[in-house]
Amino acid sequence: MTLRLGDTAPDFVQDSTEGTIHFHEWAGNSWVVLFSHPADFTPVCTTELGKTAALGGEFRKRNVKPIAVSVDPVDQHRAWVNDINETQNCSVDFPILADADRKVATLYDMIHPNSLANATVRSVFIIDPKKVIRTTLTYPASTGRNFDEILRVIDSLQLTDSHKVATPANWKQGDDVVIAPSVTDPKELAERFPKGFKTVKSYLRLTPQPNK
Repeated sequence: MTLRLGDTAPDFVQDSTEGTIHFHEWAGNSWVVLFSHPADFTPVCTTELGKTAALGGEFRKRNVKPIAVSVDPVDQHRAWVNDINETQNCSVDFPILADADRKVATLYDMIHPNSLANATVRSVFIIDPKKVIRTTLTYPASTGRNFDEILRVIDSLQLTDSHKVATPANWKQGDDVVIAPSVTDPKELAERFPKGFKTVKSYLRLTPQPNK
């Protein structure tokens, strides 16, 4: 099954380093970053899980729960977590799904036909509190994921869900944003964007970030 943006994230029940996970129930009213790993004790993924743990405060600030998935069993995951904590100077405090039967990998289309049969591709799913898939990213095995970008995307999604704006190229917190083309009424513009705006073209209007 190929998942697309706007699809409901499939629910599942799977074992993990923190016990049995009923996914939708576990997610609750939080955003979720679900990311996959081809196997335990792999070098790039070790750094990624360490980075996720180090960014725990940033995820919590944004009401985001990270959860990882690998096809190896729980006891092996726990041994790997010890290595991650030791080598990355962190404390992994989020669950790692033990997807030995590849239930989650199959639901989320993480087994690529051009990859090894038991190796999940390195995917990222950003899922909102309504359990809707809002972003997907897939990385090659040799390239570590950019967690600054993952946080930036979450910031953009949360901002644009609350205000009638979009974020331009390379946007980051505090930068100007783009007013949605649907907002044309002068009264609404004044109410929504009291800091004013700059019209570059009729379809390109920039305004200071509304929630800053």
